[in-house]
Amino acid sequence: MNGWKHFLTITRHRHLVIVHCKKAGILFQGLRHDLSKYSPAEFLPGARYFQGNRSPNEGEREAYGYSKAWMHHKGRNKHHFEYWTDYDAKTRQLAPVKMPLRYVKEMFCDRVAASKIYMKEQYRDDSALQYFLRAKKVRMIHPETSKLLEHLLSMLAENGEEQTFAYIRGLKDY
Repeated sequence: MNGWKHFLTITRHRHLVIVHCKKAGILFQGLRHDLSKYSPAEFLPGARYFQGNRSPNEGEREAYGYSKAWMHHKGRNKHHFEYWTDYDAKTRQLAPVKMPLRYVKEMFCDRVAASKIYMKEQYRDDSALQYFLRAKKVRMIHPETSKLLEHLLSMLAENGEEQTFAYIRGLKDY
């Protein structure tokens, strides 16, 4: 039963991201969004830890202290800022890398769609921004990427989807 519910949730999410990516001017990128979620490495833990109101990765983390499904996912999907880390040759430490604009656009679409799917009727245009801000101080994300994403999420909160997606379509670089 949870396998079916998980399948419906990730499919609804993926389809909503595709709609958002079309509005953002990156339709073909949206068509490839989150295909790894259907792989056994991600789907099976997702079904096992499905709850319906939050990511199953949280349940897997609670059970094991980490999520193998999340590590698989973030390593294959460039719209996650966690993908964009590398060792800095000067500091010899892991450091965030500035994300290419096309993946920041997809990340925006992903975050808004996830908020809509998990929050259901409680979703508001500031929901994704509030979620982003809660972990802002502890997130390892390139400062320019963080600034752009926060700007886009703030624009959504203040001006709504139509104006924000029009702005995103016009972005050429940051």
